[in-house]
Amino acid sequence: MGKEKEMIDLINRHMPRSPKQINQPFQADAEIIQFMESTLLYNIDEFSEEDLFRDNDPYVLGWNMAAGTISDILASGGSPKFYAHSLTACHSWGENYLELLAPGIGAGLKETGTAFIGGDFGVSSVWRYTGSVIGELNGSPLLRSEAKIKEKIFLSGPVGRGNLEAALKMYADHKFITKMTGTWKNYFPLRYREAEIIKKYSRCCIDTSDGVFNALNTISEMSGTGFVVNRLPYIKSGLMLAKALHLPEEMMFFGECGEYELLFTVSRENEAAFFQEAENKKMNFYPIGAVAEEGKKILRGKAGEIDLTGFNLKARDYAKIKEDVRDLADFLKRRPT
Repeated sequence: MGKEKEMIDLINRHMPRSPKQINQPFQADAEIIQFMESTLLYNIDEFSEEDLFRDNDPYVLGWNMAAGTISDILASGGSPKFYAHSLTACHSWGENYLELLAPGIGAGLKETGTAFIGGDFGVSSVWRYTGSVIGELNGSPLLRSEAKIKEKIFLSGPVGRGNLEAALKMYADHKFITKMTGTWKNYFPLRYREAEIIKKYSRCCIDTSDGVFNALNTISEMSGTGFVVNRLPYIKSGLMLAKALHLPEEMMFFGECGEYELLFTVSRENEAAFFQEAENKKMNFYPIGAVAEEGKKILRGKAGEIDLTGFNLKARDYAKIKEDVRDLADFLKRRPT
């Protein structure tokens, strides 16, 4: 989490807390609040040009922003109930654009049975969107701090969709992308059905909104553990694009534009029952590695093993994102073992 965590800590020091707040800062994807006889979850997320979502298809953009906001509720073990937003539209959009954007947002809410309760609207030279969602929690929450050594690490879907979306925007003038971009519609997943199974067999979960590597790092930091990761299920379209751009496939693991999948751990005792229920409900989960002792961070791929213990490249430390991509690609080509 690095410098961003330090800045959030600085702000939090001046903010009053309630005894009804159950989680500590950074401990869960959503805030967990005891309210009367209920346990509620709350999340707020902002999206803008810097998130590298393409805006050429307003329906897909609307869906992806809603999915990204709701994902934190699912990662905390809850069910989304109420949704509000603040939308600052771009001057160039017009009514026709909004007539497609709004149904995209609405579709994500309807898919998860979430009610829209209002919001705010404005117009500016650049677009900006803030989504806010209240969820309900039945049972124990899923926390980032509950990973245990030797537990298996799973993903609810393949790796790379978010970083593919970013690459399609960043390299829009590349001839391969110019030819293919119209056929690539990247809908981020809403894993609410998978979340129902996950919360029965796991106590530790996070979404991959900041990429898989950052998700693993956050769980490791909060739980006092490490990880060994292999067999990563990269999406085929991402592999195609990485090859066309002459970039290592592991960029999809390290990139910080995540795909909003759920990353979680399962103990050996629960593993058989977890797999059985997943099979019965015809749901795919991907085993990607195991929780290791603190300080151990290993990525194993086709080209061998990479020791990530001292890895500290962060996209937010760069003024230009392509410079981060360059340095990350150089790091991977050197492959420290």
